[in-house]
Amino acid sequence: MDRNTFTGLFLIMIILAGSVFFMKPSEEEIKKEQQLQDSLAQRKTPDQKKLTDSLFAAQQGLEASSIDSTQMTGPFGGAKVGAEELIVLENEFIKASISTKGGRIKSVEVKGEKDYKGNPLFLFNGDKNKFGLQFSTAGVNINTNDLYFLPQSKENITVSKTDSASLTLRLNYAENKYIDYIYSLKGDSYQVGFTVITKGMQDVVAPAESKLVLNWQADLPQKEKDMKDERNRSTAYFRLSDGGDVDELSTTKDDNKELGKTDWISFKQHYFSNVLIAKNSFNGGSLKVTTLNSDEIVKSFAANMELAFNRQDVNSYPMAFYFGPNKYSILKDQGLDLEKQINMGWGPMKWINRFITLPVFNLLEGFNWNYGLIILVLTILLKLVLSPLTYKSYVSMAKMRVLKPEMDEIKAKVGEDNQTLLQQEYLKLYKQAGVNPMGGCIPMVLQMPFMIAFFFFFPNLFELRGESFLWMKDLSTYDSIINFPMIPVININHISLMCILMTCATLISTWYNNMVSGATGQMKYIGYFMPLIFFFVLNSYPAGLNYYYFLSTCFTFVIQFFIRQSINDEKIHGMIQANKKKPETSKKKSSFQKRMEDYMRQQQKTNKK
Repeated sequence: MDRNTFTGLFLIMIILAGSVFFMKPSEEEIKKEQQLQDSLAQRKTPDQKKLTDSLFAAQQGLEASSIDSTQMTGPFGGAKVGAEELIVLENEFIKASISTKGGRIKSVEVKGEKDYKGNPLFLFNGDKNKFGLQFSTAGVNINTNDLYFLPQSKENITVSKTDSASLTLRLNYAENKYIDYIYSLKGDSYQVGFTVITKGMQDVVAPAESKLVLNWQADLPQKEKDMKDERNRSTAYFRLSDGGDVDELSTTKDDNKELGKTDWISFKQHYFSNVLIAKNSFNGGSLKVTTLNSDEIVKSFAANMELAFNRQDVNSYPMAFYFGPNKYSILKDQGLDLEKQINMGWGPMKWINRFITLPVFNLLEGFNWNYGLIILVLTILLKLVLSPLTYKSYVSMAKMRVLKPEMDEIKAKVGEDNQTLLQQEYLKLYKQAGVNPMGGCIPMVLQMPFMIAFFFFFPNLFELRGESFLWMKDLSTYDSIINFPMIPVININHISLMCILMTCATLISTWYNNMVSGATGQMKYIGYFMPLIFFFVLNSYPAGLNYYYFLSTCFTFVIQFFIRQSINDEKIHGMIQANKKKPETSKKKSSFQKRMEDYMRQQQKTNKK
């Protein structure tokens, strides 16, 4: 070290030592600073002391630089920072995890149910789901979803069948000013009681506001095998107060709706629902459903519901959640028409399913049979009930078949150019023979509502979910035997074995009917064309539905075969000839014949003009 360097270092040391000595505070200054710190400590409220302790505990293990003191300022400043903790409310049906962040239900597991991958079934789970009260105070917009609540207990709660329990989480504003979330659960229920209580908030909520907005958002994950089908059966439902009926948003596109006074709202998927029920009704609000570009999320739901806020010390808002399956009997037990979320069809099909099909199905279910056997017995019962109509239709078809040679003679005599004259000659023949050409169609039309009713019944029947029969592992979805990349035009990526069997049975039945009825021309080929169309339509429908249509076609074929054996064409021909010999005055015209005669007369007048 040279002389200049040593001299410089020596001078620096002298300067540092001198600054420490001369800048040292006096005894009087030290006493004043101590008095100031003691005064500040005495001014801390109990809530602030608790906040300091909780913040210290929450920040253990974190970098000191990660704590931003500005986050703790303003209204509810003490609740803006904390550590999230989960408290579990559980009974034999559901397991709800409640987060101290937002005081919200973070996830719900339906016990005993699995998703399409075989994993435990969660209705929703994660931070993308939000739930909180929104209001403004002191010019600041507050959303309780982002604030930390203090639970009365951090112990998980398990409720047995005959018991009940509750959990309270509190969001403190100041002494005697807070918001409580009270959750309650019974041992044998899919409902979670939920009550919001505001205490001393009349001076906190902005004077211009007369309501609190309850914001609920949820991205609901895929639970079923067919994402497309699940999306088409998932949407938001609601029931308006004052006798309003249950209504829903669109299932096929993004939709939103402004609501009036409302009893409940529901985020419904195919087989499960998340329902929020207001015991005293919501004052109004809005619902929105959106389809995301996601391979995991079925749809995104959002609701903003209004709660009337009165300028009083305590406001109470009793509500309840329903987290459970879309099983008709369970939803009906909840009251408030929740079961109307299940699509039972429209018009007469809805009443057939509700008051005939479902009661019979429930009766058969009581025997604890396999659901494949229940569908078999249900089909047999339906065919027996409808067999008189089937018989009448078949007899009418036999009469038309017997008349066909005479109709061919008329056609050869009159020709096909004059269709009006040809139809008139046909009507004369029908009248003489006492045959109604629509006699075979009317019984079939009367059977159609029952056939279509099952088209709505089986795809929405929760009881079939996860139930197997023969090679079909799940009767509530398609039973694919071949899978391949999606074909764009027809939108098919698999082949369902039960759908193939149903289509083959329909083609055989069509061939037999054409042979019996003597159908020719276009009608003959249309009968073969329709089953092929239905194959592409029903290929992605539940195996339980295709299984029913397969059984129905087979039983119809068997019934028609036995009816065919019991009908004597020669006997029918003799009855027709005997009817021809009767006086015209004794023959009663059918309504169809009267309408056709009127139509023909009108056509003749038109042609003359």
